[in-house]
Amino acid sequence: MGMGIGMDSAAVRARMVRLLAEGGIADQAVLKAMNTIERHRFVDTALAPQAYEDTSLPIGLSQTISKPNVVARMIALLREGAVLDAQGKMGRVLEIGSGCGYQAAILSLLCKEVYSIERLRGLYDKALVNVRHLSAANLHLLLGDGMLGAPGGAPFAGIIAAAGGEAIPQAWVDQLAVGGRIVAPTGQGSTQSLLVIDKTERGLKQTVLESVLFVPLKSGVA
Repeated sequence: MGMGIGMDSAAVRARMVRLLAEGGIADQAVLKAMNTIERHRFVDTALAPQAYEDTSLPIGLSQTISKPNVVARMIALLREGAVLDAQGKMGRVLEIGSGCGYQAAILSLLCKEVYSIERLRGLYDKALVNVRHLSAANLHLLLGDGMLGAPGGAPFAGIIAAAGGEAIPQAWVDQLAVGGRIVAPTGQGSTQSLLVIDKTERGLKQTVLESVLFVPLKSGVA
Protein backbone atom coordinates (compact mmCIF):
# COMPACT_ATOMS: atom_id res chain seq x y z
CA MET A 1 0.00 0.00 0.00
CA GLY A 2 2.97 2.22 0.63
CA MET A 3 1.05 4.82 2.58
CA GLY A 4 1.64 6.17 6.04
CA ILE A 5 -0.66 4.58 8.56
CA GLY A 6 -2.50 6.86 10.95
CA MET A 7 -4.75 9.43 9.38
CA ASP A 8 -5.29 7.06 6.46
CA SER A 9 -5.93 3.97 8.53
CA ALA A 10 -9.70 4.44 8.84
CA ALA A 11 -10.24 4.21 5.08
CA VAL A 12 -7.98 1.17 4.74
CA ARG A 13 -9.67 -0.50 7.70
CA ALA A 14 -13.11 0.17 6.19
CA ARG A 15 -11.91 -1.54 3.01
CA MET A 16 -10.72 -4.56 5.02
CA VAL A 17 -14.13 -4.80 6.70
CA ARG A 18 -15.94 -4.46 3.36
CA LEU A 19 -13.88 -7.38 1.99
CA LEU A 20 -14.65 -9.44 5.10
CA ALA A 21 -18.37 -8.85 4.54
CA GLU A 22 -18.05 -9.76 0.85
CA GLY A 23 -16.15 -12.87 1.91
CA GLY A 24 -19.10 -14.10 3.95
CA ILE A 25 -18.74 -12.59 7.43
CA ALA A 26 -22.34 -11.61 8.20
CA ASP A 27 -22.13 -10.77 11.93
CA GLN A 28 -22.46 -6.98 11.98
CA ALA A 29 -21.12 -6.66 15.52
CA VAL A 30 -17.93 -8.49 14.53
CA LEU A 31 -17.50 -6.28 11.47
CA LYS A 32 -18.04 -3.16 13.58
CA ALA A 33 -15.46 -4.30 16.17
CA MET A 34 -12.93 -4.99 13.42
CA ASN A 35 -13.56 -1.54 12.05
CA THR A 36 -12.97 -0.04 15.51
CA ILE A 37 -9.78 -1.82 16.60
CA GLU A 38 -6.71 -0.52 14.77
CA ARG A 39 -4.83 -3.62 13.65
CA HIS A 40 -1.73 -1.60 12.70
CA ARG A 41 -1.15 -0.85 16.41
CA PHE A 42 -0.60 -4.56 17.02
CA VAL A 43 2.22 -5.19 14.55
CA ASP A 44 5.73 -3.77 14.21
CA THR A 45 5.90 -0.37 12.54
CA ALA A 46 7.67 -1.85 9.50
CA LEU A 47 4.68 -4.14 8.90
CA ALA A 48 2.00 -1.49 9.51
CA PRO A 49 1.41 -0.87 5.77
CA GLN A 50 0.33 -4.54 5.46
CA ALA A 51 -1.83 -4.46 8.61
CA TYR A 52 -5.15 -4.34 6.75
CA GLU A 53 -4.38 -6.93 4.10
CA ASP A 54 -5.87 -10.37 4.58
CA THR A 55 -2.62 -11.93 5.62
CA SER A 56 -1.03 -13.28 8.77
CA LEU A 57 2.03 -11.33 9.90
CA PRO A 58 4.97 -12.23 12.15
CA ILE A 59 4.82 -10.81 15.68
CA GLY A 60 8.10 -12.26 16.96
CA LEU A 61 9.02 -15.47 18.81
CA SER A 62 7.97 -17.52 15.74
CA GLN A 63 4.34 -16.50 16.29
CA THR A 64 1.91 -14.74 13.98
CA ILE A 65 -1.13 -12.49 14.10
CA SER A 66 -3.95 -14.39 12.35
CA LYS A 67 -5.49 -13.23 9.09
CA PRO A 68 -8.39 -10.81 9.64
CA ASN A 69 -10.84 -13.22 7.99
CA VAL A 70 -9.81 -16.06 10.33
CA VAL A 71 -10.24 -13.81 13.39
CA ALA A 72 -13.63 -12.63 12.14
CA ARG A 73 -14.78 -16.15 11.24
CA MET A 74 -13.79 -17.67 14.58
CA ILE A 75 -15.37 -14.89 16.65
CA ALA A 76 -18.54 -15.02 14.55
CA LEU A 77 -18.69 -18.79 15.20
CA LEU A 78 -18.18 -18.20 18.91
CA ARG A 79 -21.11 -15.74 18.98
CA GLU A 80 -23.42 -17.98 16.95
CA GLY A 81 -26.09 -19.29 19.26
CA ALA A 82 -24.57 -17.55 22.30
CA VAL A 83 -26.80 -15.76 24.79
CA LEU A 84 -26.31 -12.03 24.25
CA ASP A 85 -27.17 -9.25 26.69
CA ALA A 86 -29.15 -6.08 25.92
CA GLN A 87 -26.00 -4.54 24.39
CA GLY A 88 -25.54 -7.56 22.13
CA LYS A 89 -22.53 -8.82 24.11
CA MET A 90 -21.85 -12.40 25.08
CA GLY A 91 -20.71 -13.34 28.58
CA ARG A 92 -17.24 -14.22 29.81
CA VAL A 93 -14.85 -15.57 27.20
CA LEU A 94 -11.44 -17.24 27.44
CA GLU A 95 -8.87 -16.75 24.71
CA ILE A 96 -5.97 -19.19 24.49
CA GLY A 97 -2.91 -17.49 23.00
CA SER A 98 -3.05 -13.71 23.35
CA GLY A 99 -0.22 -13.24 20.87
CA CYS A 100 0.05 -9.50 20.22
CA GLY A 101 -3.37 -8.85 21.81
CA TYR A 102 -5.31 -8.09 18.64
CA GLN A 103 -8.03 -10.72 18.90
CA ALA A 104 -8.36 -10.05 22.65
CA ALA A 105 -8.97 -6.38 21.81
CA ILE A 106 -11.73 -7.33 19.33
CA LEU A 107 -13.27 -9.68 21.89
CA SER A 108 -13.25 -6.94 24.55
CA LEU A 109 -15.79 -5.02 22.45
CA LEU A 110 -18.01 -8.07 22.00
CA CYS A 111 -17.98 -9.77 25.41
CA LYS A 112 -18.76 -8.74 28.97
CA GLU A 113 -15.38 -10.03 30.08
CA VAL A 114 -12.32 -11.48 28.36
CA TYR A 115 -9.62 -13.60 29.94
CA SER A 116 -6.72 -14.01 27.52
CA ILE A 117 -3.78 -16.24 28.36
CA GLU A 118 -0.32 -16.26 26.76
CA ARG A 119 2.57 -18.60 27.58
CA LEU A 120 5.39 -16.59 25.98
CA ARG A 121 6.48 -13.76 28.26
CA GLY A 122 7.82 -11.69 25.37
CA LEU A 123 4.42 -11.69 23.68
CA TYR A 124 2.53 -11.21 26.93
CA ASP A 125 4.56 -8.06 27.63
CA LYS A 126 3.96 -6.82 24.08
CA ALA A 127 0.22 -7.49 24.30
CA LEU A 128 -0.02 -5.51 27.56
CA VAL A 129 1.51 -2.49 25.83
CA ASN A 130 -0.60 -2.97 22.69
CA VAL A 131 -3.97 -2.97 24.48
CA ARG A 132 -3.17 -0.14 26.90
CA HIS A 133 -4.68 2.56 24.67
CA LEU A 134 -8.06 0.81 24.85
CA SER A 135 -8.37 1.19 28.64
CA ALA A 136 -10.54 -1.93 28.52
CA ALA A 137 -11.42 -2.73 32.13
CA ASN A 138 -13.09 -5.97 31.02
CA LEU A 139 -9.92 -7.37 29.41
CA HIS A 140 -7.63 -9.51 31.58
CA LEU A 141 -4.31 -10.58 30.08
CA LEU A 142 -2.69 -13.50 31.88
CA LEU A 143 0.76 -15.07 31.62
CA GLY A 144 0.39 -18.83 31.92
CA ASP A 145 -0.12 -22.22 30.34
CA GLY A 146 -3.16 -21.99 28.10
CA MET A 147 -3.64 -25.75 28.12
CA LEU A 148 -4.69 -25.41 31.75
CA GLY A 149 -7.22 -22.71 30.89
CA ALA A 150 -8.03 -20.05 33.48
CA PRO A 151 -9.91 -21.73 36.34
CA GLY A 152 -10.20 -18.39 38.17
CA GLY A 153 -12.46 -17.02 35.45
CA ALA A 154 -14.54 -20.15 34.84
CA PRO A 155 -17.18 -20.99 33.85
CA PHE A 156 -16.84 -19.44 30.39
CA ALA A 157 -19.57 -18.79 27.84
CA GLY A 158 -17.00 -19.32 25.11
CA ILE A 159 -13.40 -20.41 24.61
CA ILE A 160 -11.42 -19.47 21.51
CA ALA A 161 -7.93 -20.75 20.72
CA ALA A 162 -5.20 -19.34 18.49
CA ALA A 163 -3.19 -22.56 18.53
CA GLY A 164 -4.07 -26.12 17.67
CA GLY A 165 -3.19 -29.48 19.21
CA GLU A 166 -4.17 -33.06 18.49
CA ALA A 167 -6.98 -32.86 21.02
CA ILE A 168 -8.91 -30.22 22.94
CA PRO A 169 -7.53 -30.08 26.52
CA GLN A 170 -9.96 -31.48 29.09
CA ALA A 171 -9.43 -28.34 31.22
CA TRP A 172 -11.14 -26.25 28.53
CA VAL A 173 -14.15 -28.56 28.42
CA ASP A 174 -14.37 -28.51 32.23
CA GLN A 175 -14.20 -24.70 32.34
CA LEU A 176 -16.89 -24.26 29.67
CA ALA A 177 -20.38 -23.47 30.91
CA VAL A 178 -23.28 -25.64 29.75
CA GLY A 179 -24.60 -23.85 26.68
CA GLY A 180 -21.08 -22.62 25.93
CA ARG A 181 -18.96 -23.17 22.84
CA ILE A 182 -15.29 -23.81 22.07
CA VAL A 183 -13.87 -22.69 18.71
CA ALA A 184 -10.37 -24.02 18.13
CA PRO A 185 -8.12 -25.48 15.48
CA THR A 186 -7.34 -29.14 16.02
CA GLY A 187 -5.18 -31.73 14.30
CA GLN A 188 -1.52 -32.19 13.50
CA GLY A 189 0.65 -29.87 11.45
CA SER A 190 -0.84 -29.14 8.04
CA THR A 191 -3.94 -31.25 8.69
CA GLN A 192 -5.67 -28.89 11.13
CA SER A 193 -9.37 -28.22 10.95
CA LEU A 194 -11.53 -25.68 12.69
CA LEU A 195 -13.46 -27.47 15.41
CA VAL A 196 -16.59 -26.26 17.18
CA ILE A 197 -17.59 -27.95 20.43
CA ASP A 198 -20.94 -27.18 22.00
CA LYS A 199 -21.47 -28.22 25.63
CA THR A 200 -25.09 -29.24 26.06
CA GLU A 201 -27.06 -30.76 28.91
CA ARG A 202 -26.67 -34.07 27.09
CA GLY A 203 -22.94 -33.84 26.55
CA LEU A 204 -20.58 -32.51 23.88
CA LYS A 205 -21.48 -31.90 20.26
CA GLN A 206 -18.54 -31.57 17.86
CA THR A 207 -18.60 -30.00 14.42
CA VAL A 208 -15.55 -30.11 12.16
CA LEU A 209 -15.32 -27.20 9.71
CA GLU A 210 -12.78 -26.03 7.12
CA SER A 211 -9.04 -26.67 7.09
CA VAL A 212 -6.92 -24.03 8.84
CA LEU A 213 -3.27 -23.51 9.65
CA PHE A 214 -2.28 -22.35 13.13
CA VAL A 215 0.83 -22.55 15.25
CA PRO A 216 1.00 -25.66 17.46
CA LEU A 217 -0.54 -25.65 20.92
CA LYS A 218 2.19 -25.99 23.53
CA SER A 219 2.23 -26.31 27.29
CA GLY A 220 4.35 -24.52 29.86
CA VAL A 221 5.43 -20.90 30.11
CA ALA A 222 8.52 -19.61 28.32
